[in-house]
Amino acid sequence: MSVKAREDHPDKTVYVDWDNASTHEVEAVLRGAAGRLALLYLPTYSPWLNPIEILWRQFRREVTHCELFDTVQDLLTATRAFFDRCNHSPDRVRTIIGAHPT
Repeated sequence: MSVKAREDHPDKTVYVDWDNASTHEVEAVLRGAAGRLALLYLPTYSPWLNPIEILWRQFRREVTHCELFDTVQDLLTATRAFFDRCNHSPDRVRTIIGAHPT
């Protein structure tokens, strides 16, 4: 949590997804938030809570699973094609990651 976030919301409760970072990293934040900090503990490994992990899983299914590319350029081409499809079909991406359509 940045100092700016604390300054922008001085009277609000601040929620932090606690991803098992060391306490040394957040000690200053805890002091700075003084009673306004609510820690939300996450499991050690929780990809289902991170939408990009779900999209990466789809990437693997569509692009790299059981695939041997002859060159790095071939891999890059397949990767670009996947993300071009994503960019042209945002509703499909929302469906993949479990987000509600806009």
